[in-house]
Amino acid sequence: MMEHIRITKRVKNTPTVVSLYFKWNVKVLPGQFVMVWVPGYGEVPMSLSQTEDEKCITVKAYGDSTKKLIETEAGEWIFLRGPYGKPFSSTSGNKLLIGGGSGMASLKPLIDRNATGIIASRTFDELLFSDEFDEDHRIEVTEDGKKGIKGIVTDGIEAVNPEDFSMIYVCGPEKMLKAVYDKIKKLNVNAEFSMERSMKCGIGLCDSCSVDGFQVCVDGPVFNMKQLNGMTEFGTTRLLSSGKRVKI
Repeated sequence: MMEHIRITKRVKNTPTVVSLYFKWNVKVLPGQFVMVWVPGYGEVPMSLSQTEDEKCITVKAYGDSTKKLIETEAGEWIFLRGPYGKPFSSTSGNKLLIGGGSGMASLKPLIDRNATGIIASRTFDELLFSDEFDEDHRIEVTEDGKKGIKGIVTDGIEAVNPEDFSMIYVCGPEKMLKAVYDKIKKLNVNAEFSMERSMKCGIGLCDSCSVDGFQVCVDGPVFNMKQLNGMTEFGTTRLLSSGKRVKI
């Protein structure tokens, strides 16, 4: 059921990313998503960057709907339904969070004193939620080299031993997910990946988010290493909103 939700606070996190806070008395687990309706533009899937009593969606302007959504101010209203999808598994041990760009948003609810973060972005000013980690538990990676390690997210993995962590959580662009998967697939690790795909319904009916027979909105968006093993479309092709399959 679509609900009308009032925004209580708006925070600009980076030059292109905004967080919208709201009260919503619905249980949402880390990794799940909601469908946000932007009147006149359509619905977009959004993971929650905060899942406590005060909840939050963190928005980067990718298309017309998110460009409009990012303009929302405190006191204005949004429409949403959900939550949907399979959440991240929980762990009581040390965990490694690997986030690229706005993908850090869905990982933010997992940050605690047991978490180490690899936070990657193209430019230093787009590093998202890096300051949520203790200074000695964060590894920043930027393609422009102006902060942290110069390179891409897999260069950040070189700074840790992935096998030291009881669980690895990954979210970001799908090509990044595939690169991380290829980097760690032969190691003795447990890892979960939150996959971002075009979604229209959010409930497994329209098939717009399918990948190798899985519906990302229902079977995911969180997938483990075993599920990703053998996926030929993972990191290689995706469906457009028109239904045409194209290379990523």
